[in-house]
Amino acid sequence: MKVEQCLYPNGGKWTTIRGGDVGPAKYQLVHAFGSTHLLSDPAIFNHIRDRYPNAQVVINSTAGEIIDTQVNDDSIALTAIYFEKTAIATACINVAAVSGSFEAGVVLAGKIDHAGLVNVLVISDGQMVNGSDLVSGLQQSFPPGTIITGGLAGDGSRFERTLVGLNEQPGEGNIVLVGFYGNDLRVTYGSVGGWDAFGPERLITRSENNVLYELDGKPALEIYKMYLGDYATELPGSGLLFPLSIRTAGASHSIVRTILGVNEDERSLTFAGNMPRGEYAQLMRANFDRLIDGASHAAAASAQGAEQMPDLAILISCVGRKLVLDQRIEEEIEVVRAIYGDKTAITGFYSYGEISPSFNFMKCELHNQTMTITTFTEL
Repeated sequence: MKVEQCLYPNGGKWTTIRGGDVGPAKYQLVHAFGSTHLLSDPAIFNHIRDRYPNAQVVINSTAGEIIDTQVNDDSIALTAIYFEKTAIATACINVAAVSGSFEAGVVLAGKIDHAGLVNVLVISDGQMVNGSDLVSGLQQSFPPGTIITGGLAGDGSRFERTLVGLNEQPGEGNIVLVGFYGNDLRVTYGSVGGWDAFGPERLITRSENNVLYELDGKPALEIYKMYLGDYATELPGSGLLFPLSIRTAGASHSIVRTILGVNEDERSLTFAGNMPRGEYAQLMRANFDRLIDGASHAAAASAQGAEQMPDLAILISCVGRKLVLDQRIEEEIEVVRAIYGDKTAITGFYSYGEISPSFNFMKCELHNQTMTITTFTEL
């Protein structure tokens, strides 16, 4: 595998971060992560298309771009990949063309061959798609054991519109899938949070999809505000600092959900993933050191048992982590670099949701507030 990486800062010029040592026409896959503002300019896609004429170009907006150990805003982080032994297939669907996000996952999965499939990387619109339903549709449709990873596109902290595209100018509502095939490709993953729980667990007694109405029979928004104190006046933005973990009764693992909006009239909360009735929810808050340690643990999990460090690592981390860590944000990338060493190409983006199996738990799920890493190594 050969990897070329380039950075385009707003108002600047394309700069090569890592040379791939092959001609641009040989690259089969390009990932371009960028700001909504820059990706709205057709000249950006046209430049990428012209430079890599034979590549499948996957492009999406972000809440921050990762390249090497840098975290940037309002830039384009481009990674071009040349596979020596691996075949790929791509597909795209717009959620408006089907009855909902679950069906989008089912239809999308049917667009590529399942024989010999090793990994599926999914990049989805982050505003118009229900990530939980999308993952359920994909999970149902692919053969057992297929590794499904990816994330939801972002739009900074604005939450207005997200853009995704495959081989064309990116737009709203799109979901892109990349399938990887072959016995010579090793794909691993890691997904870890690092938030501290506080307050009691409460039963979800009333909810509908990703809208939470009641906890223990009481209005969810009132309970949330009671624990947030002064931060309650800054909702929904401050909700990124106080996600909820949800856990099925009897289960030892939990997943994290980020708040996206509040409804004062209904006294409800809208989250980035589904909030099933009958599960238990608990408030969480930031712990700076544990967030950074979580990124390190995600990298270590993805490298566990590997005879060699990966050729490429795609990091998808949550916008909430970025807002919390602020000036320390690059530390969570630097600890990943410390695990992999200098030979691994690192890229990725800050998202509105992360898609991955949980650590030591093979069912793929939508996560929030995690650092999720997918690594690729050609053997």
